[in-house]
Amino acid sequence: MKHEELRSLVENRKEELIQLCCEMIRIPSVNPPGEMDEMISYLCAYLEKHGIQYEIKKGKETAPNIIARIGQKDGRVLLLNGHCDVVPVGNLEKWDFDPFCGEVRGGKILGRGTSDMKTGLAGLLFVMGLLADNQVALDGEVVLSIVPDEEVSGQFGTKWLVENGVIHGDACLIAEPTGSLNCEIGQKGCCWLKLTASGEPAHGSLAPFAGENAINRLLKVLNRIDTIRDIAPRYDDDTAIVMEKSRDMAKKLIQAKGAQHVLNHCTVNLGKISGGTKVNMVPDYAEAEIDIRLPIGVTCEMVEEQVIRILKESEVTGVTYSFCWQSEPNSTSAKEEIVEIVAGHVADIWGEPLARTYQWASSDARFFRYAGIPTLQYGPANLEGIHAYNETVDVQDVINAAKIYICTITDFLNGRK
Repeated sequence: MKHEELRSLVENRKEELIQLCCEMIRIPSVNPPGEMDEMISYLCAYLEKHGIQYEIKKGKETAPNIIARIGQKDGRVLLLNGHCDVVPVGNLEKWDFDPFCGEVRGGKILGRGTSDMKTGLAGLLFVMGLLADNQVALDGEVVLSIVPDEEVSGQFGTKWLVENGVIHGDACLIAEPTGSLNCEIGQKGCCWLKLTASGEPAHGSLAPFAGENAINRLLKVLNRIDTIRDIAPRYDDDTAIVMEKSRDMAKKLIQAKGAQHVLNHCTVNLGKISGGTKVNMVPDYAEAEIDIRLPIGVTCEMVEEQVIRILKESEVTGVTYSFCWQSEPNSTSAKEEIVEIVAGHVADIWGEPLARTYQWASSDARFFRYAGIPTLQYGPANLEGIHAYNETVDVQDVINAAKIYICTITDFLNGRK
């Protein structure tokens, strides 16, 4: 089918797409606690209705992943991916509507998960259903993985599926929220650093002459910890171009002054600190947990080298470090075929060029990229509502995203027409 015909398939049945989105929003799939049975049952029923083959794979008993397939095995494989869990709604009094209403008002769909990312996932499901219903020939295979735990790090979802070889392909499109004119082709890494200080207890009235204060030792290190932000990233000219575009985008999206610097610098957040036993005792233990985000061009090894340097320069004893969690920065070339295909259809439908940018947070995209699979994220979104109150998405954004998805699938597998 030609692009015009594929887009017409979406346009002619767009009310079904919006209904699918609304029904998915009405099913709470908040994580934590991560109870996904109702959501998974609904999605499986949708696949069965359209005659799409699927299977359930579990990284653990409470983490069901749906793997759906259409097309033929002889040829290239395009992976599609989306998560069906959503973050908690928080204080209900701060919502202007029921977060699980799934209603359409003023050209917007309302509710938790509209942008992150049930409508993007619905778009992928919907176009697979259209392709199956219309028996559109594909010279390859589409594999959709629907995972239940992206909002809690993806340990038993995408990570488990990729690392155990359950899914593999030549490229991957994730329907995470980006907005209509932007796609994500790279993201920061992460190191969660834990500093632990030991000391010698004594009566508080004898300090500082008796005992060794663990908190004081820890503070001497913490006073230098921000120097991690001085680590200079190393990247090529192509990456530098995308980085500047990403900084420009961040400057527009984030209200905080200077926030664009998070894209090409490490960020250091002292998120938790504790120590001591009682106010009149010299503390013999203290610890701090620090969230460090790494830009493209900085590795976890470079961060560790700086931590070791900080400990040495602090000239204290009794302070050790460990990393609770680490992930490397990751990216896909802005010129990768799957990126170019999506960009072409964005230009055709929206009449404007697609920005290709790096993300300051992280997502399941990293697991595909670690496996060497070119991956981009593109999905409908009103970014101000993500992980916040009054989450919405524009109806037209959802419809246009579905048109882009269906054309991207056929172009990647059948060649551009």
